[in-house]
Amino acid sequence: MIRLEHRSKLSFGQVLQQLKSNFGEGGLGLKLREETLTCLTFEGGGGYVTASLCEDKGGTRVDIVSQEWDYHVRRFISSLR
Repeated sequence: MIRLEHRSKLSFGQVLQQLKSNFGEGGLGLKLREETLTCLTFEGGGGYVTASLCEDKGGTRVDIVSQEWDYHVRRFISSLR
């Protein structure tokens, strides 16, 4: 299990779209189980990825909690600017 926080210069919408593209159908193929205005939860492969987002000082802060997808979460976080 992993929990990471990252502040990105990308907009809220851009980070949201990248999360969906990376972990959802077009990426790793995890199923989007829950989506609210500020939170996404993907499930699959015996684990999950939950991302909470909020606007923060001209960018976006993203908090991700994951089980079984640690490598992919680290890779995703490192791709954000």
